[in-house]
Amino acid sequence: QVQLVESGGGLVQAGGSLRLSCAASGRTFSIYAMGWFRQAPGKEREGVSSISSRGDITYYADSVKGRFTISRDNAKNTVYLQMNNLKPEDTGIYYCAARTVLRPIATMNLADFGSWGQGTQVTVSS
Repeated sequence: QVQLVESGGGLVQAGGSLRLSCAASGRTFSIYAMGWFRQAPGKEREGVSSISSRGDITYYADSVKGRFTISRDNAKNTVYLQMNNLKPEDTGIYYCAARTVLRPIATMNLADFGSWGQGTQVTVSS
């Protein structure tokens, strides 16, 4: 499995943008579909977006569709989440994860992702 480290979180005003990065160690990164999840205080962790191993298939939760863009660079072992037009309800800890159970990209069950980063805090002020 891979080890994952997220970065790029921070405090931003509503309407602003952030770009999250998730750097993976190991030579097998390119075989994994990847996902971004978030967890707001007092709420369950939820799937935000996912991307296939080759980057040709993506999925977005309805709440972020049209505002967030997921991408990956397998040569750099990195997956990104570009977040535009941020809203206060986007506040939370954002985690990247590697999918270790093969399922359709739109299926974002936590149990299907076997490797997780430590998370990065995103705070959107109103």
